[in-house]
Amino acid sequence: MKRSLDENDLTVVSVFVNPTQFAPHEDLASYPRTLPADLAALSSIQGPRSPSLVFAPTVSEMYPSSFGTGSDTGTFVDVGPLGQLMEGASRPAFFRGVATVVTKLFNIIQPSHTYFGQKDIQQALLLRRMVDDLRFAYPTAETLHIVPSARESSTGLALSSRNAYLTDTERSYAPTLINALREGEKLWLAGETKGAVMHVMGTLVEQAQDRSKKDGVEMRLDYIEMNDPWTFNPIQASDTRSSLRDGQTDVVILSGALWVGKTRLIDNILLGDINKIIF
Repeated sequence: MKRSLDENDLTVVSVFVNPTQFAPHEDLASYPRTLPADLAALSSIQGPRSPSLVFAPTVSEMYPSSFGTGSDTGTFVDVGPLGQLMEGASRPAFFRGVATVVTKLFNIIQPSHTYFGQKDIQQALLLRRMVDDLRFAYPTAETLHIVPSARESSTGLALSSRNAYLTDTERSYAPTLINALREGEKLWLAGETKGAVMHVMGTLVEQAQDRSKKDGVEMRLDYIEMNDPWTFNPIQASDTRSSLRDGQTDVVILSGALWVGKTRLIDNILLGDINKIIF
């Protein structure tokens, strides 16, 4: 939002909890809905520009046929096999819901530029591909921007609505994922193979799990993986930074998902020429 305010005369902020990207067993009912606090934060912005409009539709307005029940009575956007990889392997309904609601937002607002956070890197890359594949006039792939994740300065924890679920004790273990990813980044940049990087990161998470149990916190690793940002396929265990560069793969997504108590946290680091993605 701050990036948009810096670069555009008019900024529209959308606030909507999208029911179609939640599976039946997920946390739609309890997901944080903090519109009054969001509006207060927007009103407090100091600077030459402030948001021009907050778009906070109801579910029935966004889903006039299906009313957001997840039924197939309405029209949906399917991103295809890419939506079944990485995050999609754990959340198979997620990207269909995301693509559908964002298509609706783009059709309603018709933004010249849009801004998405790196924390949801696969989502942002899929949307960039979607607007190109479907030949959107507004935005285009070139004007769908991905900006670095916002983080807590002291811990590095990526900011997320779901962080509100964490207890004080759980919060002390929440940076486990980013700490492991950062260690993996160091090893990858030092020339280690993916296999070696994965082993060290897995060990760090296991050690944190052992410590957390003593404090009554259950942690469960969903996945840590290294993927090509264009195909989302995992790179090979024998791959190194130099071998991929020789093969013209100049960016790798190092990402993971970790359960801390009942809260699922995701995060990622981009390895390589990030300017091909972050712009």
